[in-house]
Amino acid sequence: MAQVPSLDEVLGTPEGAVERTRLVGAHLEGRLPITADRLLHEPSGNLFGLSQNVGMGWDPARSGDPQYLVLSTQGGVRAPDGSPVALGFHTGHWEIGLLVERAAETLRSRGAIPFAAAVSDPCDGRTQGTTGMFDSLPYRSDAARVLRRLARSLPGRRGVLGVATCDKGLPAMMEALAGLPDQPAVVVPGGVTLPPPHGEDAGTVQTIGARFAHGLLTLDRAAELGCRACASPGGGCQFLGTAATSQVVAEALGLALPHTALAPSGEPVWLDAAHRSALALLRLADAGMTTGRLLTDGSVRNALVVHAAFGGSTNLLLHVPAIVAAAGLAPPTVDDWREANRTVPRLVDALPNGPRNHPTVQVFMAGGVPEVMLHLRRLGVLELGAQTVGGLTLGEQLDWWEGSERRRRVRARLAAHGVDPDRVILSPDAARAAGMTGTLVFPVGNLAPHGSVVKATAIDPAVIDGDEAYRHEGPARVFTSEADAVAAIKGLTDPPVQAGDVVVLAGIGPMGTGMEETYQVTSALRFVPFGREVAVVTDGRFSGVSTGPCIGHVAPEALAGGPLGRVRDGDRVRVEIDRRALTGRVDLVGTPDGPLTPEQADALLASRAPHPGLAPHPDLPDDTRLWAALQEASGGTWAGCTTDVDRIIELLDAGRRALHDRPHPEQR
Repeated sequence: MAQVPSLDEVLGTPEGAVERTRLVGAHLEGRLPITADRLLHEPSGNLFGLSQNVGMGWDPARSGDPQYLVLSTQGGVRAPDGSPVALGFHTGHWEIGLLVERAAETLRSRGAIPFAAAVSDPCDGRTQGTTGMFDSLPYRSDAARVLRRLARSLPGRRGVLGVATCDKGLPAMMEALAGLPDQPAVVVPGGVTLPPPHGEDAGTVQTIGARFAHGLLTLDRAAELGCRACASPGGGCQFLGTAATSQVVAEALGLALPHTALAPSGEPVWLDAAHRSALALLRLADAGMTTGRLLTDGSVRNALVVHAAFGGSTNLLLHVPAIVAAAGLAPPTVDDWREANRTVPRLVDALPNGPRNHPTVQVFMAGGVPEVMLHLRRLGVLELGAQTVGGLTLGEQLDWWEGSERRRRVRARLAAHGVDPDRVILSPDAARAAGMTGTLVFPVGNLAPHGSVVKATAIDPAVIDGDEAYRHEGPARVFTSEADAVAAIKGLTDPPVQAGDVVVLAGIGPMGTGMEETYQVTSALRFVPFGREVAVVTDGRFSGVSTGPCIGHVAPEALAGGPLGRVRDGDRVRVEIDRRALTGRVDLVGTPDGPLTPEQADALLASRAPHPGLAPHPDLPDDTRLWAALQEASGGTWAGCTTDVDRIIELLDAGRRALHDRPHPEQR
């Protein structure tokens, strides 16, 4: 317990503090590099900026050098020896100040002035099951706006370096940089945490509560495992969740240098990426290569097929459209995602998808994104003419990678550790032989008329039929809060969730809880004995480490009138996922009174009132309520939960006209 200070400590003044306070400072000797022409014609801000540079200690003779901005999501305060002075929210932003420092040193050594600014980011793991999750997804576009405002507040910048790591911070950074199309920009991924030599990864360890509730862990064992999960102080989690997938997508879009995604945080190869990224930014500025020229429809298609090959997080269905829209491009449609997943098999064997569950650092050492892209090039599914921040087309970059000394060395290092790199990143034939199927399926049906998504490749093979299809029909257990669902899965309710049930979690989309992430539900089911025999259907979203038959992003969301909000306990729900054809359905097929025809089911859903428990969470912040309304007006979940400014202005104008034309109550 923190010690409560006395009032004297709060209001007192240390001896000598006032007496040693200076009233006049010491100015630096020298002259600003200004000319009569600049004094006559430049804005005063440009001139005052030079004074500010010198005031912060920059050499006056160099105060007019070219300016570059390093943006980051850094969090916490580290002492020079790395020990914590004030903790960050998560390991993902704890060490990236080292990347900022390394990049700044490189820029300075090349005759530039580096500036640094930060917008820190939340941790979805820390906020699981708490009201903190209500701010998680809305944070992304809020942060992107602030990052862009910071960049525009340095009007003399010649380029921007974006350093970020995790679930919301890195998508926010990419959305911000995409919205600066006239500027060169490079992303530096913040890397991954090392796995412990003995213990559990950061995804599995988040289930200690559920396993303890079912008698699968002792209290002592749970306490020990919780201490061991993060074996290095920096980086995103060791699994291919949203943080790792976002790093992969940054590289696939061409925004990050090759083989920088998933580097182990704090290691020399990770720090070197910041140095080389700063050099790349200088080359881009010299060549006039802006982000607007680099991000194209072709680079977006590359991101979709690489996402499919990695078996990436479903949360990128929310983030990629937002990034693409910020760039002024047409966001990918569900059909675009579906086609990418039909064309490309999953090639990466990583946590949590299996089958062997390699940690992400091993994916990096097996060759990472460029190694996967070599396989995709052979399949003919890449846009090889897409530009990259390395100054090469993607095809040229892959030619370099294939014969590079770096490729040989990292793969040899992994092999010396006893891991075959070709069993981590597989060829298409080897992947099929290992049972690795397409990543995403987009089920429709009378409970998801506008669609939904499931990471089909992460469903337990034990519940997959011989024709590569998952089929499940069972009674609905309906919950309108995640806490109630988790309690039932832990066996703390009567009745508890049981084998054969379909957990329907409604009202947790954007309007209900800011579209909270429900990893508590999926992780608990993964590690309880009957979990593989339970399906989940929700209008919320899942963690990138979620596995199992978990259908999310159900649209329309329940609070927007979606039929999911009309399901009742005991209704029969059928889920079908074909992992070969990559098709699926989620339907109401009966009630406790018996089966329903499709027509009867449609009529029942149309006539029923919404579930009585449906309502926005009472603690939903006004900030999130406003975000939910704006993103719904802009296209909703399938448009990336972003804001379409023109559409919002159009609706506001229409509303003003309607209100203006409405007769005053006294005139009716």
